[in-house]
Order: sequence, then C-alpha cells, then structure tokens
Amino acid sequence: MNTKVNIAGIEFKNPVMTASGTFGSGMEYSEFVDLNTLGAVVTKGVANVPWPGNPTPRVAEVYGGMLNAIGLQNPGIDVFIERDIPFLKQYDTKIIVNVCGKTIKEYLEVVERLADTDVDMLEINVSCPNVKEGAIAFGQKADCLSEITSAIKKVAKQPIIMKLSPNVTDITEMAMAAEAAGADAISLINTLTGMKIDINRRTFVLANKTGGMSGPAIKPVAVRMVYECAQKVKIPIIGMGGISTAEDALEFLMAGATAVAVGAANFINPYATRDILEGIQAYLIQNKIADINEIIGCVK
Repeated sequence: MNTKVNIAGIEFKNPVMTASGTFGSGMEYSEFVDLNTLGAVVTKGVANVPWPGNPTPRVAEVYGGMLNAIGLQNPGIDVFIERDIPFLKQYDTKIIVNVCGKTIKEYLEVVERLADTDVDMLEINVSCPNVKEGAIAFGQKADCLSEITSAIKKVAKQPIIMKLSPNVTDITEMAMAAEAAGADAISLINTLTGMKIDINRRTFVLANKTGGMSGPAIKPVAVRMVYECAQKVKIPIIGMGGISTAEDALEFLMAGATAVAVGAANFINPYATRDILEGIQAYLIQNKIADINEIIGCVK
C-alpha cells in the first residue's frame, strides 16, 4: 500500500501534516505523537523579529469550534533557526516553515534567512485575520497576492506554498493569482473571521474583538473551497479546516487536495494526527486501494 504523495517535487511519506499555529514546532507534541510518522510538521508562523501577539483574552470556545486572536506571537527567526530546526531535524519528517510578516520586506528577510537552512518547503501566511497591521490585504486582493508571491519566488531556495484566506468573494481567483505568480502549491483554508460577545458583561469576549474561527463547523466550507480551487489550478493543494477524523481527511483528498493539515483537533486530542493517519490507512486496506493517489481528486 502506497501512501506517498508528491508536492512540488518533494516526496512525503503520507499526506498527513500539522496545520501551522496548532502544533508549535513539534516539541510540545512529541511526547504524544511520533513525529517520524507524519508526512510533515508545519511550524507556527515565524517573523523576522519576535512578535508579542495580541492582548488577552485571545482564545474563546464557540459552538463547533474555537476563535483565536493570538496575533502570530513568535520568538523570531533567530531563535527558530537556533532552536527549532535542529529539533525537527532529529526526525524523519518533512519540515515546512510558516512565514509571516507585515510588509513584503519583512517576509523576504525571513525567506532569505531560511534559504541556506535544511528545511523542505515554506508556507507563506498571507491570510491571518488577526494581524491589524494590514498583512491580511496580501491574502484578500489578487494583485497584492501576485506581487508578494512573485517577490518571494525570486529569493526562495525552497518551494513555496501560499496559504489562502477564505475571507474573500472568490477563492478561485486567489488560487489562480498565486499559481500565475509562480507559487508551487497552495494551502487552504485559513480561519474564518468571527466574533463572540459576552452578553453578561456586554462586551467582546476577545480583546481583539474578532478572531479566526477553526474547528469542525468550518469543514464543509473548507471542502467546498478546496474542490473549487482543484478545478481551476494545476498546482498541488494542501487542504485544511475542521479536520478531526480520517473521514474528514478523506473528503479533502477526494475533493482534490494532495495532502491535509490537522489544526484545532490537536488541542482537544493530541493524538489526532496519529488517529487520522491510521484511519486513512485502514480505509485504503478495507477498500483494497493500493495507492492513495487513486483517490486524490476522484470526485468530479
């Protein structure tokens, strides 16, 4: 049984990876999950300098999921290169670094620092809904997305994945813009912008007022968007959004995703990635499917 998939010339032992921002850089989860079994670890977003993130409270539980307005808190690229990459290199898994910034210059600084490191791919976060400085515009306007994709491709030594925002009118327009500008792959969806109000305190639950919604409730939206993009672009897609079970992951694969990323499920079940991978393997055996690539995009 073959579970290997290929994204931009990089071979992954299986299509299950982590979603950025939900798994740290793997260190916190390594006592629960054997990182060697994962197709890839996608790190939390890394910026050119340390970011403190948003004020608290910045996480809230909602029906069918959660809201977060962490604000991409991270220790910066220097600490990441010194601490996190050596940790991940101990394991037989691919390393995908999520890159964030507020300006194109800031993104490029991180991409250039990573050029000579031993990481496999870069995921460019242009779609976080919680950063007030305006970086969200890169993920909501096709011309801005094209500009930053093209600029990063000129300096990146690794293949790049553009992480798309669902908070747009037409997700396929963004996917095609990323492809045309040279992206090697796309990942979607990032969180949907939401809000929760405390009716007793008569104020916002999150200090940021709004946050990104993730969890099972967003899965049908995510599957639909992955399917639509798969019909429009030829580059590989990493699907994410509400994946909690093997059945969820299989939906994304059948809709056209080459791989899947598990996010919020890690918070309620630290074994989620392991359980999902085992469930996918059991499905392939049960249905006598010799190669997982046979089901990728099988639903037309």
